[in-house]
Amino acid sequence: MRNFEQKRGWRNILQSRPILVLLGILVIIFAYGVIGFMGKIQVTRENRKIAENKIAELKQEKDKLTLDIAKLKTDEGVEESIRDKFGLAKEGEGMVVVVENKNKIEIQDTKSGGFFSFFRNLFN
Repeated sequence: MRNFEQKRGWRNILQSRPILVLLGILVIIFAYGVIGFMGKIQVTRENRKIAENKIAELKQEKDKLTLDIAKLKTDEGVEESIRDKFGLAKEGEGMVVVVENKNKIEIQDTKSGGFFSFFRNLFN
């Protein structure tokens, strides 16, 4: 009989209000932790997408650079590169050089001053 009362004593302790409040607080703390963890998972997913996009861009750039390197290994590719960078021409080829006019005349755009400005400009 005493053994039965001891088991019932533990049950009374576990079902008491202070213990239930403590367990409720622990459940709320764990729930808050889970919600915070879910937020971190979302941020991690976004960072992963950004990283995957960056990897795709870098692969495209790598492919482009690989093609450029392969192009520069040929005589035609080297010639084209030199022509682009230094503006050279072969013997017998004509070359046109476009020079911008550094002494540009700036025309001031006069703004409309309204109804009276129209008449003033009409008679001047």
